[in-house]
Amino acid sequence: MNACIRAIVKVCLGKGITPVGYLDGYDGMISNQFKEMTSDDVVNIIQGGGTILGTARSNGFMTAEGRNKAIASFSVNKIDGFICIGGDGTFKGASILADEMDIPVIGIPGTIDNDIFGTDRTIGFDTAMNTVVDAVDKIKDTAGSHHRFFLVEVMGRDAGFIALEAAVASGAASVLIPEERSNIELLAKDLRSQVKTPWKFNCYCC
Repeated sequence: MNACIRAIVKVCLGKGITPVGYLDGYDGMISNQFKEMTSDDVVNIIQGGGTILGTARSNGFMTAEGRNKAIASFSVNKIDGFICIGGDGTFKGASILADEMDIPVIGIPGTIDNDIFGTDRTIGFDTAMNTVVDAVDKIKDTAGSHHRFFLVEVMGRDAGFIALEAAVASGAASVLIPEERSNIELLAKDLRSQVKTPWKFNCYCC
């Protein structure tokens, strides 16, 4: 997200637009906690994970009263455009906000789950997948030495993108994803057939 924030700030400043960053997502909008962004604010943030602005799940934003406070904050601060980076919950909030106020709203898909319709890759997905592959690479020697299968559970909730792509990238023996009904007996049979193949030892479970 930091790389995205940096790009937005750079483009805005280059076009004479004043970028403002609300702190901790929708909570910052409700409490009117914001920061006018400058070039100095985005120096050396591109390699850092997460977001320098902070993030939070906002229960207050789910209420009409909370959204009215956010809209009032926009009006007082003369905000005339809104860019949000996030996943399903963030986009739902942005969609409601767009219906309730008269300014343009842009949504940038950012979720490690990669479960936003209409985009092939979301911000965070590639990092998450490579983190899984890196972790699996570190346990391969142990699994191979002990002639064991390791079950590796990854994040993703109802989306199996991380599990599937990381399994392919790391050479997993098998993979379970939530989009397909799991057949444990078939999985066990498949793994037993590979017992004599020591270089195959990973099973991903989502």
